[in-house]
Amino acid sequence: MIKSLKYPFCTIDVYNTFVISRINEGFHLTPDKNKVLEDIAKDYFNNRPFVYITHRKYSYSVDPSIYLQTSKVKNLVGFAVVAEAPLSKGNAEIEKLFLDKPFEIFNDLDDAIAWAESLISNE
Repeated sequence: MIKSLKYPFCTIDVYNTFVISRINEGFHLTPDKNKVLEDIAKDYFNNRPFVYITHRKYSYSVDPSIYLQTSKVKNLVGFAVVAEAPLSKGNAEIEKLFLDKPFEIFNDLDDAIAWAESLISNE
């Protein structure tokens, strides 16, 4: 891990080719929070491709319109959701419709990381 970043609504761990976020319990994620992702893309990846992995350990809600803005992050090459709860997986299936990037849902964090690394190696 390069760095662990803490925000009032989440923690994001930055690695060489991907980030792993954990959104806080009960939070409602809205498009204004996308500035954090844009800053990380610029500050840590400097136009290098990366994958965003959200590890849904806690229950929270997402405004799907956030993905319209996320799709504009040029060096973001994929988005993964790691979730065990059926509701979280169902929500992710709906969110997937709003993102114009590869988007996969996983049960296991290691599987999501392997997928992220395969996406980067194909860039």
